[in-house]
Amino acid sequence: MENKITAEELKEIQDHQSSLYKITTDIGVLETQKHALLHELAGVNQKQEEQKKVLENKYGSINIDLKDGSFEVVEEENE
Repeated sequence: MENKITAEELKEIQDHQSSLYKITTDIGVLETQKHALLHELAGVNQKQEEQKKVLENKYGSINIDLKDGSFEVVEEENE
């Protein structure tokens, strides 16, 4: 007699393995997308910091209303 699991049991194990493979592949794709987005985020943050320096050189220390572009000068506290 040959030692073998049933066809149903084998099919169930194969389905589980297939699902695990698909899920781990999807996770890899998502991690790659996450990595790319984190690089993009860093680039945008860098550009924003550069623009902030340009605006500070032109207007001094200000708070900008992002709705309409108006700004208030930030008063420096003297101790």
